[in-house]
Amino acid sequence: MRILIVDDHAIVRQGLRSLIEGQGGAGSPMQNSALESPMEVVGEAEDGQRAVRLAAELAPDVVIMDVTMPDLNGVEATRQIIQKNPNVKVIVLSMHPDKHIVRESLKAGASGYVLKSYLFEELRRALAATAAGGHYLSPQITDVVIEDYMRGSGRPNAAAADSLTSPERQVLQLLAEGLSIKEIAKRLHMSPKTVDARRRSLMGRLGVSSVADLVKYAIRAGLTSLDF
Repeated sequence: MRILIVDDHAIVRQGLRSLIEGQGGAGSPMQNSALESPMEVVGEAEDGQRAVRLAAELAPDVVIMDVTMPDLNGVEATRQIIQKNPNVKVIVLSMHPDKHIVRESLKAGASGYVLKSYLFEELRRALAATAAGGHYLSPQITDVVIEDYMRGSGRPNAAAADSLTSPERQVLQLLAEGLSIKEIAKRLHMSPKTVDARRRSLMGRLGVSSVADLVKYAIRAGLTSLDF
C-alpha cells in the first residue's frame, strides 16, 4: 500500500511516517491481518496544492489528508485528487467533529474521517477499512453524522454551495483567510480582474453583500475553516 501523507505540521507528518514505517514488527500498533500488503510512505505534502500535484505524480493508493490547511484545504484537495483518479482512497484527519466538514469530506469522496485526538489508535482501522474497499468514521463522530442526516443538512443556500466550481471554492477559501484580490491573483496565477469577477459572482450566487458575509458563509457552510 503506497501512502501519501498531507499535513501542514511537520511533527504530525513525522509521527505518521514513523507509525506507518514501524508497522512490520510484532506488537506494532499498525499490525492487522486486513493490511496484508506492506505499507510504504511514498511522499509528504505540507499543503493541499502540493498534495494534488504529488497525488498525480506518485499515484498513491491512500492519501492521509489533514483537513485544515492554508491556500487549499483538505476537503477541496480531496475533491480534486479523486476527480483526477477515482481509485485513490483518502482518509481525512480533523481536530474537531464538525458536521459540516464531515459532510463536505464525504461528499468530496473521502473514504475515512479520523479525529486527530484518536489518530494513532484509529489509523490502523481506517487503513484496513479503506484497503478492503470500505469506509471508516471515528466512533466519536458517528452520532454527529446520524443526527445531521436525520435533521437534514440545514446549510445556508445548500444548492448554491454545491454548484460552486473548484476554482470558486478556492477563491472563497483565500478570501476567508484574509488575502486581498491582488494576493489571491498572484497565488492562483490569475489576473486581479478575474479574481474580482469571481468574488462578485460568488456574492451574487450565495446571496451575500460583502466579503465579510462571504467569510461568515464559508465557515457556516463548512467550505473552509480558520483553524490553522
